[in-house]
Amino acid sequence: MPKVSLDMPNEILTDLKKHVGDEKKFVSVADAIRTACRKLLDQLDSIDKMHGRGE
Repeated sequence: MPKVSLDMPNEILTDLKKHVGDEKKFVSVADAIRTACRKLLDQLDSIDKMHGRGE
């Protein structure tokens, strides 16, 4: 799996980490970011379909 590096404002990372860990929504920051990317791509696919843009 390729690795991606990014810069992120500290306040976003701090907020994100509140949802990461045992008994929380995500097992790691990377898992949270992957999930967010998948959700974004699904939303963009839906928008494309609404505008008649297909694959």
